[in-house]
Amino acid sequence: MNRLFVVGLGPGGPAGMTEQARLALEQAALICGYTKYVKLVRPLYPEKEYLATGMRREIERCQKALQAAAECTVAMVCSGDAGVYGMAGLLYELAGTKPAVEIVVVPGVTAAQSGAALLGAPLMQDYAVLSLSDLLIPWATIEKRLQGAVRGDFVIVLYNPASSRRGEHLRRACEIILAKRSKETVCGIVRNIGRNGEQSCILTLQELRAARLDMFSTVFIGNSQTRLINGKMVTRRGYECKR
Repeated sequence: MNRLFVVGLGPGGPAGMTEQARLALEQAALICGYTKYVKLVRPLYPEKEYLATGMRREIERCQKALQAAAECTVAMVCSGDAGVYGMAGLLYELAGTKPAVEIVVVPGVTAAQSGAALLGAPLMQDYAVLSLSDLLIPWATIEKRLQGAVRGDFVIVLYNPASSRRGEHLRRACEIILAKRSKETVCGIVRNIGRNGEQSCILTLQELRAARLDMFSTVFIGNSQTRLINGKMVTRRGYECKR
């Protein structure tokens, strides 16, 4: 039975890729993925065959990968971790209860992890990760989840904060959070993590409300224990209370 590796590439650059991911890509005869993610690995493996599709063609992409895996070893590449907003779940669904190929999920460093490292240490307590894209999840559900994260005093990480079609989603999310948290709450933005043009900044929740971002940005919103320390976003773990 051939293998279909579902590979998390990490934040994007070669330095953020795990050794397990590299080994999977080396074994694959065909590498599949979203067009922008395929472009990240093509220079590393120019001799490989590639199959790339654009946004909103995820089902087609996964079906073709499963079909190809009946003939050869295939790698489906995803940004970050393949099981976090990636293709791992869809591939299992499409493969059904009697898959013709062995699906192997290869974990990768998430945007939450790599972005947090650029900002400082914002994820030292419990945190919630939410996507603001309403392509698959209704906005009413996203609002409900945001409200739950705010009530629980979680540090909040927002994926897909904005796009050309969703220019107001981040502002609406900030307004939900501002109903319970101070406008001075420490927040952070990272963009193009591990890629050319990598940027990061720290700002307040009030300032974040007016920010204009895109799909390549990840947003971090602190909780009641998050502070700005020497220019870094740090959520206190609580060790000082145990002395």
